Amino acid sequence: MLGALRHRNYRLFLTGQIISTIGTWMQSVALPWLALELTHSGLLVGLVLAAQFTPVLLGSQFGGVIADRYRKRTVLLCTQGLFTLPSFVLFALSATGNARYWMVLVAALAIGTVNLFDVPARQSFVIEMVGRQDLMNAIALNSSVFNAAAVVGPAIAGVLIGTVGVPLCFLANSLSYLAAVGALLLMRDLPAVVPERQGQPWRERIAQGAAYARKEPVVGMLLIAVAVFSLFAMTRLTLIPLFADQVLDVGAQGFGFLLGSMGLGALVGALTLAFSADLGADPRRQLWMGLMWVAALLVFSVSRVYALSLIALFVAGYCQISFVAAANSRIQTLTPDHLRGRVMALYAQALIGVGPIGNLQAGALATLLGPPRAMAIGAIIAGAVIVVIRLVRPEVFSPASHRAGSDRGWRETIDSRSL
Repeated sequence: MLGALRHRNYRLFLTGQIISTIGTWMQSVALPWLALELTHSGLLVGLVLAAQFTPVLLGSQFGGVIADRYRKRTVLLCTQGLFTLPSFVLFALSATGNARYWMVLVAALAIGTVNLFDVPARQSFVIEMVGRQDLMNAIALNSSVFNAAAVVGPAIAGVLIGTVGVPLCFLANSLSYLAAVGALLLMRDLPAVVPERQGQPWRERIAQGAAYARKEPVVGMLLIAVAVFSLFAMTRLTLIPLFADQVLDVGAQGFGFLLGSMGLGALVGALTLAFSADLGADPRRQLWMGLMWVAALLVFSVSRVYALSLIALFVAGYCQISFVAAANSRIQTLTPDHLRGRVMALYAQALIGVGPIGNLQAGALATLLGPPRAMAIGAIIAGAVIVVIRLVRPEVFSPASHRAGSDRGWRETIDSRSL
């Protein structure tokens, strides 16, 4: 039931990610809170988060080409090492009282620049460690770690910010990347996946990933669905600080526990998939998870009771990870090996890259209409789009077409290996 843990390299990878991701989540709380302390503006908080993810939106396909051209472990060693720098700079600036808003903005942009290379390589590296058979299990375990950290990291960060301030959160994140680097260095006997060495121009290689997504309708529609939810339903780091500060009046510690509740729900959802991988492969369940996700966000938007808000975010977290993990697994299963880096770069753009636009629109709406209406509007739009996809392209959430698509993806993978 936990087949991915049979693989030594994956166990190392997961251990490094456990430590690193806790640090990342601590910084995910500290960064918008520092921006809020410096500006007291929801729009400017959204701009910091936009700067963190804009490079992925604009350059992720370049990162995908790098992931397909060079060995992914080498790429990840570089990116995980570079991640330590902006976090340490933020620690030094905030600890000495010299942090300014523009400095936070530049640091966020630096983090995003490293991310555009890290995400495609990391997403497409998983199958090299565990193989296709254990891929869904590995994705679920990755999500479990990510969301367990989303419980622990924000809770620790909230307490630290409330007692000693934000600097230690940045220092902890900087040091946590050393665990990920160490895990990568200890790996051995990775499969001899031959990096792409074709002499095609960069633009043609980038276009190949987009062309595949267009030709495979399930992949294309899943990418659109993920992008829409990321744009309108994953604005928690912009809106939840405002809910904590302006609506629920629970402060930094309450903000940490709100994020922790959502992370706990996502952890339960990820563990459900880890122990029952067949659930993640069911397109009909994926549809229902998307609709329930929307409903939970609507409940949160109208709640003025802290306990009810925590419950709504728990449900939203459960549904979010169930929907996104299913999309990740189905897209990777359908994609041939020689295109996986570029297609997962499209996935990174859909999941992470559109975040800047989502954060800006959420921050702007919150400034104009207030945080509750901003969240409700985003949830309604996301729900409407997934219903339209179900009506226009019913095969996206059809078990029969998913089985056929998986078979087609397997055949294309075999063909690509013979080239």
